[in-house]
Amino acid sequence: MTVRSRTDRRAPHRGDQRRSAILVALDELLRDNGGRLEAVNIAEISRRAGLTRSAFYFYFENKASAVGAALEEIYEEVFAVNDILLGAGEPAGRIERTIRGLVDFWDRHRHLYRAVLEARSASPAVRDIWETERQAFIPAIAAMIEDERRAGRAPAGGDATTLADVLLLLNERLLERLTLGVELDRERYIESVVTVWLRSIYGHEPEPAEPTTARNRHDPAPPP
Repeated sequence: MTVRSRTDRRAPHRGDQRRSAILVALDELLRDNGGRLEAVNIAEISRRAGLTRSAFYFYFENKASAVGAALEEIYEEVFAVNDILLGAGEPAGRIERTIRGLVDFWDRHRHLYRAVLEARSASPAVRDIWETERQAFIPAIAAMIEDERRAGRAPAGGDATTLADVLLLLNERLLERLTLGVELDRERYIESVVTVWLRSIYGHEPEPAEPTTARNRHDPAPPP
């Protein structure tokens, strides 16, 4: 079953080359213009895609809608990053790999991220995509926090769903500041965001678990 995109004027069919050509052209033009959506016009997008303006409007209401559709196309990458957080391993490593994976995602798509920030202020459809996609991450992260609490690895605390929401907003704010050209020491900010996640969930920065080896399994207990 084909699912209608919230930004499309019609539901695209699988393999619809014209719609794909529009999104590829949009991506290329945004790269060329540093992600400035105002520097790109529909005539240029259509010409780069080898289509007419009417073909563009057949799929999208405006540039903002096309940007929203492009955002939906790459969100699988963000879900893959989120899987690191929910996977196995000690907390500090999982959280750090997740934050670094998110920044790597931003590095690959910073031009689109900047355009989305611009489109979000102009398009209710793009705002809806942004919020809906962010909300989609919350239940799994909240469940992870609750599991850690039940297992005794994290202390009891406030509502896990609200905490997950706040931590995602922190990630969002970091990417916004990187996008808007604020001079940041990226490494320090990544480390700080990781620290906030760890302390918010665990109350401290957990030490990595000591690996169990054949030798230490059989070592005698130290004298009292």
